[in-house]
Amino acid sequence: MTSKKAERLARFAAPDLYVVTCAPLSRGRSNDEVLEAVIAGGGRLIQLRDKEASPRAFYAMAQRFRERTRAAGVLLIINDHLDIALAVDADGVHLGQDDLPLEAARRLAPDLIIGRSTHSLEQALDAQAGGADYVNIGPIFATATKEHSAALGPEAIRTIAPHLHIPFTVMGGIKLDNIDEVVAAGARRVAVITAVTQADDMVAAVRALRARIPGAT
Repeated sequence: MTSKKAERLARFAAPDLYVVTCAPLSRGRSNDEVLEAVIAGGGRLIQLRDKEASPRAFYAMAQRFRERTRAAGVLLIINDHLDIALAVDADGVHLGQDDLPLEAARRLAPDLIIGRSTHSLEQALDAQAGGADYVNIGPIFATATKEHSAALGPEAIRTIAPHLHIPFTVMGGIKLDNIDEVVAAGARRVAVITAVTQADDMVAAVRALRARIPGAT
């Protein structure tokens, strides 16, 4: 493992809120505004996700995110686009089940944190065996961003986590009124979209959610 990747992994392993951008679900606010709210709220981890932007527009956005996150000491994970993650020197890339195989991604990006979305114990174990640095478990609760995926429930965390020796995140319908359930099940890196992006006060939402995660400082 390279020293650069080891440093990134050490930071990623710390408990925190993992905010994921999604412009269509941000009440007209830009991804850049969401980033500023995360920074102002004390967050140390963000994923740039935009399914509608062209590759050129996404690259320009990723450049802005990298400049701002680097200055603020925030880890930047890029969703899907390994090429853009490498081009802007992001800290990591998050890949779905239908994206580039983990082995290929690792060959191309030895310094990046590579995460994989998983929806079952089998998928989580496959990702771990395939070289993922972390897996996301979800959706935990019903969510508009994963309309065709059945909610796993917090119990999935208790079922899957004991089999993992790599960090994991959890995602899917997590809000202030149910985050305690995923924390009680063992989650310490909690990913959200609308709990922040649709909040009246995004900065206050980041602070309130982080306050429920033990060890998030």
